[in-house]
Amino acid sequence: MARWQADVQTRLGSFELDVSLEGDAQPLAVAGPNGSGKTTLLRAIAGAVPVARAHVTIGKTVLESTEPGIHVPIERRRVGYVPQGYGLFPHLTVLENVEFGLSTGSDRSPAETRRTRALGMLTELDCQPLANRRVDRLSGGEQQRVALARALVLEPDLLLLDEPLAALDATRRRAVRHFLAERLRTFGRPSIIVTHDVRDVVALNANIVVLDEGRVVQQGSLASLQQAPANDFIAEFVGAG
Repeated sequence: MARWQADVQTRLGSFELDVSLEGDAQPLAVAGPNGSGKTTLLRAIAGAVPVARAHVTIGKTVLESTEPGIHVPIERRRVGYVPQGYGLFPHLTVLENVEFGLSTGSDRSPAETRRTRALGMLTELDCQPLANRRVDRLSGGEQQRVALARALVLEPDLLLLDEPLAALDATRRRAVRHFLAERLRTFGRPSIIVTHDVRDVVALNANIVVLDEGRVVQQGSLASLQQAPANDFIAEFVGAG
């Protein structure tokens, strides 16, 4: 079971993030008030923001270590990242978006293999009817499912999901939450999910880390946070009391 570590310090304007985390293949849910640093943390691990200090590893692979000057470019990290804005290419079709990562770098696959894998993932997410549509003609929920398909089809070493279910309606959210839970169980690799919904934590059997003002204020299992929440936000999030 691959272990990962992320010790990250970065400053964006007046905001400073200083977080040290580690884990294994069990999903980690990141929660916290707006502006607490959740998205910045994911972007720093993905290599999308400059860091003042960092040591990021997955297994024996070092992705970032400022002291010896190691910085693996974002496109070579084998990190699947689904941002809140989806990060899709508006000029490409849904199928082309999902195929894209399979056509570059070390993941380059033959055209027919790319198509088969991409269509298979779209089918699993109930998106195959969208395959030939341009993503700028999709709803927010449809774009979110396509972005999730594009990340999952790569079978990355680490999966980063920034509120992956937020744009879905209630019925679709339940279905995709179930799919994601099953997929991560078979995925067997680390995943970090930003969420504002404790139902995601339950479905994914995730541990929790709570950020506030760029720092970790509490972490552990859902049960441990319910028994002794560190502040009112955590008590409300986990349903304590």
